[in-house]
This record gives sequence, C-alpha cells and structure tokens, in this order.
Amino acid sequence: MATLRRYFNAMPDKEDEAETVRAISAGVSFRGATLWVLVFAIFIASLGLNVNSTAVIIGAMLISPLMGPIIGMGLAVGINDFELLKRSVKNYIVATVISVITAMVYFLLTPLDEAQSELLARTAPTLYDVLIALFGGAAGIVALATKGKGNVLPGVAIATALMPPLCTAGFGLATGNVLYFLGAFYLFFINTVFIALATYVGVRMLRFGQRPSDGGRRQSELRRYMAMIVVVTMIPAAIMTYDIVRDTVLKANARRFVSEQLDNAGTRIVSYDVDDDSLALRVVAVGRELTDSAIAAAGRRLGDYKMGKYALRVIQGTESDSVMMLNDRLTTMRTTSENYSAMLREEAAKVADLQDRLNAYVRYDAVAPEVAREMGQLFPAVGAVSLSLSSQAAVDTAAVRRLPVAVVELKGRATLSPQERSRMGGWLKARIGVDTLLLVTTSGGR
Repeated sequence: MATLRRYFNAMPDKEDEAETVRAISAGVSFRGATLWVLVFAIFIASLGLNVNSTAVIIGAMLISPLMGPIIGMGLAVGINDFELLKRSVKNYIVATVISVITAMVYFLLTPLDEAQSELLARTAPTLYDVLIALFGGAAGIVALATKGKGNVLPGVAIATALMPPLCTAGFGLATGNVLYFLGAFYLFFINTVFIALATYVGVRMLRFGQRPSDGGRRQSELRRYMAMIVVVTMIPAAIMTYDIVRDTVLKANARRFVSEQLDNAGTRIVSYDVDDDSLALRVVAVGRELTDSAIAAAGRRLGDYKMGKYALRVIQGTESDSVMMLNDRLTTMRTTSENYSAMLREEAAKVADLQDRLNAYVRYDAVAPEVAREMGQLFPAVGAVSLSLSSQAAVDTAAVRRLPVAVVELKGRATLSPQERSRMGGWLKARIGVDTLLLVTTSGGR
C-alpha cells in the first residue's frame, strides 16, 4: 500500500495553489474577446454539425472557452468561495444563453435543415455520458492543479464535448423539435454537473485551502443541494442506459437463440425481430420446413436465453413465400417509383426548356406594338417595325445562335443617316433588352 501511495500521490506535483485559483477564476468571466471566441466557436460547431464533419466539430471544441465557469463552480464549492460561485453561475448562464441563441440563428439561416448523424448523436444521453463527464472533469482539475499539464486540457475539451450539445439545442429551437432541444440540453447539463462534481472532488483530494464560512452552515447546505442535483441528473440517464443495454442484450439473446435452435441444415433463417408489444419473437424461415414439434421444443427453450416471456412465431412455407413476395413487390414498387420519378424530372426539364424557347419567340409579339408606337415618336421617318428571333449559323463552324432581328420600314422615300441608324440600333437594343441586334431598314416601296 505504501508503494501504491507513492505512485499515485499527486501532491508532490501540485502547482502553487494561489496561482491555480487565480488562473481558474480568470477563466470564469465572459467579456470582450472571450465572448467573441465563444460566438465564433458556436458558429464553427454548428457548421460542423450541419455538414456532418467530425474534424470541424473537434476544432470548435478546442476553441470553446465554456469549460471555464464550470470548473469555476466546482472549485468555488470545494474552497467555500461563494463570490466565485456566484460569478461562475452568472457567467455560465450568460454563456449558455448566448451559445443557444447563436446556434439557433445559424440554423434559421442555413438552407441545410436535415439532422445529420453527428447532430443526432447528441439527442439521447446515457449513463456513459455521465462517466465521460466525470472522468473528463477529474482529468481537467488534476491537469490545472499540477505542473505537468501536457495535452490534457485539449483532450478534456474534446472528450466532454460541451459545444455540440448546445448547438444541437439551438437546432431543436430553430426547427421546432422540442425533443432534440431537451435531449441535447440534458446532455449539456450532464456535462456541467459532473465536470463540476469531479472538480470539487479533485480540489478536496488535493487539499486546497478553504475560505472561512459562517459556521459551515452554508457549506453543508451547498453540498446537500449538490448531492440532490447529481442524483436528479443521473436518473433519466440511468433509465435511458437501462433501455439501451436491455435492448442490446435482448437482441444478442435472440440472435443466439435463432442461431442455436432454429438455423438447422436445410432451413435458412431469413430474418427475425423481437416485438415488445405482442411479446413475440417472429422468425421468417425458408427451405426445409420446421415441424410443429421442433418449433414447440424451441419455444420451450426461450427461457434459457432470458426470453421466457416471449412467444415463438415462425413464418415459413407459403407464409414465408408471401412475406418474401411482399418484400420483392415492395422493392419492385420502390424501384419503379424511383424510375418514374427520374422520368418525370427529365420530362419536366424538357418542358421547362421548351417553355423558355417559346417565351423567347413570343415576347417579341408582345412588345412589337409598343416599340412601333414609341419609334414613331422618336423617329418620324419610321412607318412600321417587325421584331423576331432568327437562327444564325456560321459558315465555317456551323455553330447556331439565336439573333434578335428588327426590320424597320421607312415612309415613302425617307432615308436614315449613319448617325440616326446607329442611334436607332442602340435604342432598340436597350428597349428590347438585348446585347446584339440585327437592324434591317427598307423603304416604303419595297
């Protein structure tokens, strides 16, 4: 035991206590540059969740200063510094509100509103997240309070992942998904509580000096409240963990039962699933049919696989053929539907292209009367105007382009000077809204 104590004794590596308290207290406040860094980190984390990029999310967690007030709360309780506790709680609330609002604003503006896997991973916390936060917080306070910090703090920031849950909560608010918001905010609260708890325990184990208090009454009340918060925080996570573990064990038992009891030579198990509503294990088998006695004997052995309350339901023969035919039919319908959708998209693109071409030709019919009336006022020599869209083909390359053509018929023997013709061409291009125009003038007798 003496040898173990020598190896695990962290007191010789303890940093100057006053310096540690000063450094943690300085990291509590969120003002000026620190607040801007927090906002930028939230935007980076939101982008990472939006595009499902793990590297971007990790970068945001390294930048985020959110750990400061959480460690400050644990330190304050550990050394009875109630002023530091008030500052830490206040700045924690400010940072949390600003973070959620920033993330919500981003997700309201972004065109990508689909929940990716990185985002969904922050909506269902379990007891394992409690342990991650607890051990991460313990590593963090040990690193802060001792001389050999190394790369511990960046690792703690990544492991505890304070930033992504807040961004996910903002996503839940932006999309109106209350479950996403509650699940993500609960994960963030778990991290907060257990990082602060680990900090408190670490401070006491490292024998930090305590500030004088009023007879220890406030300290005992604070510890009682902390214990209540820890217990209440753990209850939902424990329930979720129990459900996940139970489902995992149940699926493993079902897989083992099917493999050992039903998957015989000549009989192949296509699929199986556990239905909790009807308390039945449904198995679809093909090939050689299982006899009723074999099915009954296998059903009696369900208790050996901790599935005694479930009834065995084997679908085989014509039933399994019907199930497989239904699956094939659904697959065929899905494929056909996708093919029809692709055909409809292709036809819609063709119709849109034809409509654009038609609009290009018809628009000149609509504007020709107005153009003729305006030209009669601007150019008295003009008797009539014809507007159309022609196809021009190059002789050497055979390239075809559509070219607007304006045929202007002059009155009687009227003529246009080069300056008037140039002015007319410029006015027509501006009036019709084109860059190039072929202007043709004819006399009234032709």
